[in-house]
Amino acid sequence: MRQPSVIARRVAAASVSLVVAAGAAACGPEDNDAKSAGGDSTPHKGGTLTVLNSNPQQDFDPARLYTSGGGNVPSLVFRTLTTRNRENGEAGAEVVPDLATDTGRPNKDATVWTYTLKEGLKYEDGTAITSADIKYGIERSFAPELSGGAPYLRDWLVGAADYQGPYKDKKGLSAIETPDARTIVFHLNKPEGEFPYLATQTQFTPVPKAKDTGTKYEEHPVSSGPYKVVSNENDGERLVLERNTHWSASTDAERKAYPDKIDVRSGLDSSVINQRLSASQGADAAAVTTDTNLGPAELAKVTGDKELASRVGTGHFGYTNYIAFNPTIKPFNNVKVRQAVSYAIDRSSVVNAAGGSALAEPATTFLPDQKSFGHTPYDLFPAGKAGDPAKAKELLKEAGYANGLTVTLTHSNAKDFETSPEIATAIQDALKKAGITVELQGLEENDYSDKIHNVKTEPGFFLAHWGADWPSGGPFLAPIFDGRQIVKDGANFNTGLLNDKSVNAEIDAINRLTDLDAAAKRWGALDKKIGEQALTVPLFHPVYKRLYGQDIKNVVISDWTGVLDISQVAVK
Repeated sequence: MRQPSVIARRVAAASVSLVVAAGAAACGPEDNDAKSAGGDSTPHKGGTLTVLNSNPQQDFDPARLYTSGGGNVPSLVFRTLTTRNRENGEAGAEVVPDLATDTGRPNKDATVWTYTLKEGLKYEDGTAITSADIKYGIERSFAPELSGGAPYLRDWLVGAADYQGPYKDKKGLSAIETPDARTIVFHLNKPEGEFPYLATQTQFTPVPKAKDTGTKYEEHPVSSGPYKVVSNENDGERLVLERNTHWSASTDAERKAYPDKIDVRSGLDSSVINQRLSASQGADAAAVTTDTNLGPAELAKVTGDKELASRVGTGHFGYTNYIAFNPTIKPFNNVKVRQAVSYAIDRSSVVNAAGGSALAEPATTFLPDQKSFGHTPYDLFPAGKAGDPAKAKELLKEAGYANGLTVTLTHSNAKDFETSPEIATAIQDALKKAGITVELQGLEENDYSDKIHNVKTEPGFFLAHWGADWPSGGPFLAPIFDGRQIVKDGANFNTGLLNDKSVNAEIDAINRLTDLDAAAKRWGALDKKIGEQALTVPLFHPVYKRLYGQDIKNVVISDWTGVLDISQVAVK
């Protein structure tokens, strides 16, 4: 799921992209009130849900969105072949059918996937949704002018690498077949057991060719979900959704669609959002946010107020903050130096710098602490809570640095409590005790991102983070550690420049598995194997704490997104 700005888009999770990327987030919501919120009364249909956000819902075109599991606001309008399970905690990390009758039927080696659409699916204008519409929706996502979505299809589909979309190449993709109106078949270059996860991305949204208006489609995309767009102002800054009367709950087991109207207001300062949710006056009583967390100071105030504390949703998204090493640069070409840093880290001080234990959980594994990722507990360089400077000094001596050494740590100046000065300073203080003098190099966000993602300029020692495109070890480990994904003339995310044949082979072997539980166990084992090379130092996994208005009912927070799912919310 790439970096924080992408995660915010993807997960609106914070995407992944993200993200949430992002954006976007290991255990279930440990103290969220998902079960109790709305427990005093049954949620009812009706009313208006207000969404108060910092980031505008830009590029509201299914081809251009990069969202995890279909996104939060987007999935109210865009249905896909599969979707995320709308349940609390661990159960929410599962992939389930959406437009399709199941999560897909693979051939023996998972290179061909077949889906059948449910009967009775309709757009907002009452016309039938067909398999040809899904094929066309995917094809238009290849058009350069509609770029921005998940990149997997270009790599996975046979003959898709150089495809330029239906505006330039009207033949379409032969790798996608539609033998009839309800059947769609995908032919892949290699086995991909996790194709059902990919089919949750908005690129799998049906788009009727006759209604496609190219780059203007985002102004009024044709809805296949429970809500339709009635207004889109200033590129997603104000988005108003009302009921799609042709959507039927009988074909959609996931979205509750309680409110009559969704009013998304963006471009707001995060402190203003939290103040309005706290006060819950007027329309704000029935308001939520899909992208704004409580900060350390705000959380301290909320915790002291029993009523406000009862309106905080807590969640986790598959996301890891870590130190990255470039082993081609001295002294980090010496594994003992990398191990020394691993032992010297004081995770308690890092967690405090990230906002405290309520907002960050210490990490010793690269994979997040979630079953769906295949999390396998390990601590290869046990430093305790406060680091082990004595062990670090011992390793430095063995590496030829008995008198210590001086290194530069590159970080972002963005106030994100992740790769920012607070975290860098905590690392600097911890390493000083081990005889390592750390000089800090703070860069503005764009400069920082450009520097660390370019093989030619990547520093030896820097802060990084990664979020999952879906809750599995595959999109978490492969982009960072698969040597075939090293990009020499573009954005590179394999920070350790690892190109280990055994690691690459195991990634391929796991990708062949359609038994996702079996695959998860092997991702966990691979995480530990890679961890032995000390190419990263996992620091912490973030925890999301978000306020919601006093009239909000039926709060659901899954381990897929880590944030409140507005498809489940009721306001009456």
